Amino acid sequence: MERCEQLWPNGPRYLWDEHCFPPSTDSFLLAAYPPLKRGAKVCDLGAGAGLLGVLLLSREPSLSVVGIEKEEHACAMMQRNAVENHLNLTAVHGDLRNKDALPQRQSFDLVITNPPYFAASSGAVADGARGIERTESTAALTDLLDAADYLLRFGGELAIVYKTERLAELLYEATARKLIPKRLRLVHAHAEAAPSMALLLCKKGGHHGLIVEPPLLMKTADGRESDYVKAAYFREKEGTL
Repeated sequence: MERCEQLWPNGPRYLWDEHCFPPSTDSFLLAAYPPLKRGAKVCDLGAGAGLLGVLLLSREPSLSVVGIEKEEHACAMMQRNAVENHLNLTAVHGDLRNKDALPQRQSFDLVITNPPYFAASSGAVADGARGIERTESTAALTDLLDAADYLLRFGGELAIVYKTERLAELLYEATARKLIPKRLRLVHAHAEAAPSMALLLCKKGGHHGLIVEPPLLMKTADGRESDYVKAAYFREKEGTL
């Protein structure tokens, strides 16, 4: 069944169905994380129906965003989301593991991805769209990092959200490709909870030196949404990221 959600009051309308991964908290948090420069060229790897592109262009309309998606149905839905919201979002149907299917080499300022979190054999998630997009059944972490390295210009940035239990692997594999980790922020449900996700910003060819930022708390001590979450969901434009 096809669904259409208005992401926030007077905001964009987002189309998706049971064959596409639904809007998720990690995507909203990730889209709010990287600094955005006017007119920057952005590539979303494994873009699905284009949620990250919609969110990024809502933050900075001058961006040019290309979404790479292997599943034909999701790619068509992404194009519909671009047309529905009059966004500079281009849907490209292709396998990110195939360099011939990717846009021009070293042509992007920012690559962003909300990748599969689990190994294909882990049994961590169910079958279907959620299973496909949350397990490495079509692309492994190393495939995504290879594609990011291929697409980024020297000095360009990679923004990624990942599970904390695989953070060491992410840091190692990114560094091996000279995608140097520069900023790391761990996501906690509240101050007493262990982190569940990590937001990471890497710079292609950057100097070594990682800044570990203050914890990102989903809830404040009194149980309210944090300023970051409010801003990520466009509930308060003045929310501090």
